[in-house]
Amino acid sequence: MNLNDLSNISEGFKTTEKMPVLFLGHGSPMNAIEENQFVAGFREVSKKIPKPNAILCVSAHWFTEGTFVTAMEMPKTIHDFYGFPKELFEVQYPAPGNPALAKETAELFAPVLVEEDHSWGLDHGAWSVIRHLYPEADIPVIQLSIDYTKPPQYHFDLAKKLNKLREKGILILGSGNIVHNLRMIDWRHINTVGSGWDWAIEAREKTNNWLLEGNFQNLIDYQKQGTALQYAVPTPDHYLPLIYTLGLKEKSDELSLFNDELIGGSLSMTSVRIG
Repeated sequence: MNLNDLSNISEGFKTTEKMPVLFLGHGSPMNAIEENQFVAGFREVSKKIPKPNAILCVSAHWFTEGTFVTAMEMPKTIHDFYGFPKELFEVQYPAPGNPALAKETAELFAPVLVEEDHSWGLDHGAWSVIRHLYPEADIPVIQLSIDYTKPPQYHFDLAKKLNKLREKGILILGSGNIVHNLRMIDWRHINTVGSGWDWAIEAREKTNNWLLEGNFQNLIDYQKQGTALQYAVPTPDHYLPLIYTLGLKEKSDELSLFNDELIGGSLSMTSVRIG
């Protein structure tokens, strides 16, 4: 296959206008079943973009050595959390997969090796938000894992190889949180919108400014940006899905923020639309 010509990608996927790219701050797994301003924001953004032919999700919760893509016909719903109500564990999101799209996505990354996976499924970073965007579960979903051995610049550059998928009606979605420090959550204000420690407020302001200015290098080099960012991103898992979405931004794409709030002192729900 000519990697610059996706005319044969996943039979039935016709060329479309370039799809937007989303980064969704997913927050607590309870957002999957609760009604609040953030899930309303997810629903609202889905109304403003074309209905996709398929979804490729980069979730904070599939952190692997090497890179993998789900390639099963029917990915299982993974309940990768504990200590939550039974109601949450009973949720199923039976969206189909798309093995052909998975195979062709893996080929796009050549010479980087991306292996097809038949055991993972849809983790809560994926289904807890996608079920609000498309509750009928009628759109195929594949997941791309994050190689934890690689630095942010690697992920930013790797994401660029996915841009052609946007011209085939495929919604590329990152799911994580920009500010995400579970050890420093203020449990007294876990549901208080606008609640943030001083360092979280500073980190949100800085990252928002860099996003809106297009200063992506500072976001890639977040570990060099001072104490507030070090507190905000103590581990890279929830942050790197943002880096994937930024790697897909082209010059003509507009960038906007939504659900832009802090909760619980040390968690941001800030979400990003590109295009």
